Amino acid sequence: MAALAGIPSKELVVFLISMLPVLELRGGLLAAAWMGLPLERAAAACIAGCLLPVPFILLLIRRILRWMKGFALTKRLAERLEKHALEKSDEIRRYEFWGLVIFVGIPLPGTGAWTGSLIAALLGIRFSKAMLAVSIGILLSAAVMSGLSYGILDLFW
Repeated sequence: MAALAGIPSKELVVFLISMLPVLELRGGLLAAAWMGLPLERAAAACIAGCLLPVPFILLLIRRILRWMKGFALTKRLAERLEKHALEKSDEIRRYEFWGLVIFVGIPLPGTGAWTGSLIAALLGIRFSKAMLAVSIGILLSAAVMSGLSYGILDLFW
């Protein structure tokens, strides 16, 4: 109901944060914990938000980058994105499926669903294989970040 009154719901806020490159699920779960959103609702919203851009990246990013290279204004950006992604691709290239799972699943700066999907697309990994690997990686990242964001690790220490 709050969203109808002009104030977005907490779930919508973390869903949108989780869709953004760089922040992704990591930022969404941290924001959810800060806002006091229950873990189950936060995790569902963050996972959904993080997953939403993945098929579009996997299917369209090579065409978008090729199109961007046709314009002087965006050519350097496209080339930098490709270079940045390919510099991080060694483990994914070597281990493909599990390399992609781990790359997306370990919540460190420069990793995540956006970069993992970009790398998978640039390496030509089959859509279904890449989608499954990125999805598993997102679930792994959600488990790690839930523990960090909500203090679940405190139960074990």
